[in-house]
Amino acid sequence: MSKENLALFFRNTNLVSLSGAKEIADQFEHKAILKTQLQLMAGKICNEYLFLEKGYMRAFAHDTEGNEVTTNFCSPGQVVFEVSSFFNRTRSKENIQALTDCEGWYITYEQLNNLFHSLPEFREFGRSILVKGFAELKTRMLSMITETAEERYELLLKTNPEIFQHAPLKNIASYLGITDTSLSRIRKEISRKQ
Repeated sequence: MSKENLALFFRNTNLVSLSGAKEIADQFEHKAILKTQLQLMAGKICNEYLFLEKGYMRAFAHDTEGNEVTTNFCSPGQVVFEVSSFFNRTRSKENIQALTDCEGWYITYEQLNNLFHSLPEFREFGRSILVKGFAELKTRMLSMITETAEERYELLLKTNPEIFQHAPLKNIASYLGITDTSLSRIRKEISRKQ
């Protein structure tokens, strides 16, 4: 993606003017992340606000027994960062890892704050990203309580089908809060119904 396309991403939100979008995009630097490489390691402070152009990533943490639990999947066109660590300047409890070779555009915490202060349009863009992220987090939390594993699987299949081509099934199972065996059973049952 060129910086022109990055500017278009900001412009398409209808929160940023054409000149503002170009000014914002000019602050971002290109970054390539190789498959399996960590964009963020647990214990570090998240310092990059990354717009993912190509590839797929996942966020994961370790439970009390040391097992990896996938907390999120990131697809092209999304902003990737650990919100709490980034804004509170605290050590992350999550890792963010490339599931495929990835490319994107990033700015640092300091650069982002400078943009927030100098461009009110960017503040509105940032606020909309945070509100959308909070709403998605709340929806996911409630789905873990109110929906069956089958319903969560079908929703993931409907909203993010390409993740099944790029993420190992064990990552998908942990994201859904089930075992690999349960995921295999659910997949067989659903394919039988079709």
